[in-house]
Amino acid sequence: MMTFKQFIAEGGYPAWVKVSVAAMVLRVRNLATQIERETDPVKQNRLMAQQNKSLAYVAGLGVAVNTNDAQLMGKLHTN
Repeated sequence: MMTFKQFIAEGGYPAWVKVSVAAMVLRVRNLATQIERETDPVKQNRLMAQQNKSLAYVAGLGVAVNTNDAQLMGKLHTN
């Protein structure tokens, strides 16, 4: 699995994908912090639902990435 820095540094993805994923990753991190600080279980569940939705979008973008990218596929096969 590649790190977030490696993902951003790779030139094979369109800029909008990189910006979208970066924004979603920041959102997921922010939600994780809010979940840890929250003491009310109901509010925690709502925050976790938001976090899961953001993670689903990130996963969806990952699936949408072109599998014809030889460099990416080579890296995945070596890991």
